[in-house]
Amino acid sequence: DAVIVSAVRAENAKAKSLEQIKELDAKWKATPGIADYMKAMMQSECGQHLQGIQGSVGYYAELFVMDNQGGNVCMSDKTSDYWQGDEAKFKKSFNSGQGAVHIGKVKFDDSTQTYLVQVSVPVKDGDKVIGAITIGVDIDKIK
Repeated sequence: DAVIVSAVRAENAKAKSLEQIKELDAKWKATPGIADYMKAMMQSECGQHLQGIQGSVGYYAELFVMDNQGGNVCMSDKTSDYWQGDEAKFKKSFNSGQGAVHIGKVKFDDSTQTYLVQVSVPVKDGDKVIGAITIGVDIDKIK
């Protein structure tokens, strides 16, 4: 998907340090509601693209895209945290740059307030894995 690949490319080009990512993650988790920097990820071209995808399928509860370190690039709705790099959804789908499909276990998701399963796949620029995308599927809406 050209919109997603372009957004991930641009975020990767910022070359943030892990320290910077963890600082933003702590700030993110400590911020109630939706701050402007979070809103920017939802209102970006990529964020709006994800919202369109989410709206086209009734059982998608959330979609978010991560860079090559697991930091959020764009999202349909606010995620519980900014950095996904320490979680299986990123580790398994990015797979050290090799890419793979990861399907998590059904669990209650705080950010969407639904029971969902997260399906994560690599974002590829040609043959190169540059990030990952997670789609939260609301299991109560699957028919």
